[in-house]
Amino acid sequence: MEILNYEDKYHKNFKDLSYEWLEKYVSVEPEDEKILNNPREIILDRGGYIYLAKYKDEIVGTISLIKIDTTSFELAKLAVTENYKSLGIGSHLMEKVITTAKKSGAKKLFSILIIIYWLPLGSMKNLALKMSPL
Repeated sequence: MEILNYEDKYHKNFKDLSYEWLEKYVSVEPEDEKILNNPREIILDRGGYIYLAKYKDEIVGTISLIKIDTTSFELAKLAVTENYKSLGIGSHLMEKVITTAKKSGAKKLFSILIIIYWLPLGSMKNLALKMSPL
């Protein structure tokens, strides 16, 4: 498995993976549409990051860090396609954004829904320890 930096050629992968997750677990909100249609402008050009997971020549996962201010990021758009769950890809993506946030000088990293769906039972405490403080 390889984690790649976002490039415009991966826009469809980023969008498709995100929609797959949103449609299965929650719903697609107007803010999601805005981000998914303009990831470079909304995330990257404002100091954020997008990563993709590549497994056996296929893009199978994604994760984003949306910069809130000089010391805070929102973890967003974590998705791993259904056929590749249980391989630890989501955990690798989480580790990547935690490392990126730390290197970027972040003091806070937060998310609203993602943690509930992606962590195996018992992992919440471990992630909380890794994330706070960064």
